[in-house]
Amino acid sequence: MHWAKLELHISLEGRGDQAARIYRQVRDAILDGRLRAGDRVPPSRDLARQLAVSRNTVAAAYDRLVGDGFLEGRAGAGTFVAMPAPGGSRRAPVGALRPSPRWAVLAGELAADLSARPPTRKARYDLRAGHPDGGLFPLATWRRLLTRSLRADAEYADPAGLERLRAAIARAVGLSRSVRAAAADVIVTNGAQQGLDLVGRVLIEPGSVVAVEEPGYPPARLAFTALGARVVPVPVDGDGLVVDALPRSARLVYVTPSHQYPLGVPMSLTRRAALLGWAERHGAAIVEDDYDSEFRFSDRPLEPLQSLDRAGRVVYVGSFAKTLLPALRLGFLVPPASLRPALVAAKRLADWHVEPAAQAALADFIDEGLLRRHVRTVTRVYAARHELVTTAARGPLADRFTPVPSSAGLHVTLLAAAHVDVPRTLARLRDADVAVEGLAGFYTAAAPADGLVIGYGMITAGDLPAALDLLDRASRPLG
Repeated sequence: MHWAKLELHISLEGRGDQAARIYRQVRDAILDGRLRAGDRVPPSRDLARQLAVSRNTVAAAYDRLVGDGFLEGRAGAGTFVAMPAPGGSRRAPVGALRPSPRWAVLAGELAADLSARPPTRKARYDLRAGHPDGGLFPLATWRRLLTRSLRADAEYADPAGLERLRAAIARAVGLSRSVRAAAADVIVTNGAQQGLDLVGRVLIEPGSVVAVEEPGYPPARLAFTALGARVVPVPVDGDGLVVDALPRSARLVYVTPSHQYPLGVPMSLTRRAALLGWAERHGAAIVEDDYDSEFRFSDRPLEPLQSLDRAGRVVYVGSFAKTLLPALRLGFLVPPASLRPALVAAKRLADWHVEPAAQAALADFIDEGLLRRHVRTVTRVYAARHELVTTAARGPLADRFTPVPSSAGLHVTLLAAAHVDVPRTLARLRDADVAVEGLAGFYTAAAPADGLVIGYGMITAGDLPAALDLLDRASRPLG
């Protein structure tokens, strides 16, 4: 039944005082916030008819609720809730159910992972890595495209994604990244993270060995762990993932070859060829996460693994979280044809499809040349911020930090000299209202070298000098 546009369930099954039951259930609805102060309760005649009881029974319950201060009558208007809920909303019972041991551990790890959760309060200077500048997003244009795309179509959509969006993505990544794909090869996902989950679901069995970069992207490692994989960290050097260190039993290798996360180094062409050869010899899959290579400030981009792959071993994972907005949750996969049916089935079982209007708006955004224009614009902005960070690293910070060479993306990693106390530096930065992540947090074991991962996506060029000055002061020795 609808009371003041709220649905409230009242049960009168069983024996006993029906007026007392109505009283208790209306009172509980007020106390736990389901009925709010000012909500109108139905007339006693209407409620009596709906509950199939006498009007006097409902009137007795209402009179008691008025007497106790829960309801109040207003002449000529009806009966209304008189008091706000004192204790907030009703909570589900604690219960005796417990997650599997693996998920109990993962919940704790994910809660501690800064890259997987937003801060409780936005810092004055936000230097966290992997976040774009939302202020650069063409919101008015997106709103226009989204409004145009909205329609009263209540049918389920294709799990693989809107056909014209898949065609637009195939053209876009073909031009910008030389990815070999047609519309039929693309699967639209709710962000890159869902893409990783889908790939894991169709390739990983409990106990399967998955190799990840060390240091690397924590949410990817956690996603594969959640699927029952035995995740093995593999070191990264100046050429990218060390292929010779891969475990022979690895079923899947996760890499970020265009802009290694978090170090920022690109995987050399020689190392890419070695990795592809290794995967073919060992029957393994490669998941290539190309998360922010659109923002390139110098050097020619290296060919993605997907375009070099001739054996169908690479699953290319892309996202619009960095180029547009993370909140849009729009990503995609380009898998080998042999995996596509299973991945589409996994997508359908996971959530059926990505929101159709957002897909249509993105297709228009790409087809009208707006994505290409937006990427050019923001790349110039990020290049200026990148230059500010690297200039500071070569100047005032040079005696304490060494920047890892990087020519793309939304962050720069600074390796700390041996005499720098990174944990203390991080603590002092937090006290100065600067949000930044330490390099050690991206390792699964003890880090061989510590440092800072400086993101410049969410801080303006005007604020960056002040933030870098605070970093300079926070990293100096005491005294």
